[in-house]
Amino acid sequence: MSLEQVNAVVVDGTLPIAFSLVHQVLIEDATLVFAGGPNSQYDDTWRARIGLAIDDHGKERSVAEMMDQRIGDYGAFLEFQHLVFESTESFVRTMDPTTLGDIVVAAPYGPSVANTFSARVGGPNGISRSDALESWIYQHALRHMGEIEHARSLVGLGGMTS
Repeated sequence: MSLEQVNAVVVDGTLPIAFSLVHQVLIEDATLVFAGGPNSQYDDTWRARIGLAIDDHGKERSVAEMMDQRIGDYGAFLEFQHLVFESTESFVRTMDPTTLGDIVVAAPYGPSVANTFSARVGGPNGISRSDALESWIYQHALRHMGEIEHARSLVGLGGMTS
């Protein structure tokens, strides 16, 4: 995808691909620490390099607020995305699998977590490391990959999958 395609708004009220890309990677980067992984890598240096129009993952913002999300430097964004994915993969490869059942977010949940998919997965006992990785990384990425797949067709590209 080109920067123009990633930043395109084809239909008012339909977020650009940039939103889904940025949202997914910033959430993964920010939440891995709660599952016992590394701290977020998104810092002032990456902010300056990537040049987001809205310096926010958008989780708690409306579609209208995030319609203006744009990536300034797509190459820098792809570099950051690779860094985050490698960090996640390294953490999962090296973690002790016997800790997957450990509770990483205890119930009762605070207001920012209570109505989330991960809270529903975790249930009344709390969110385990396994639940966190599945909800915050795997399921979350799949959802946004589907959005990106569809949005690619809106900017004249074919699908990524068969």
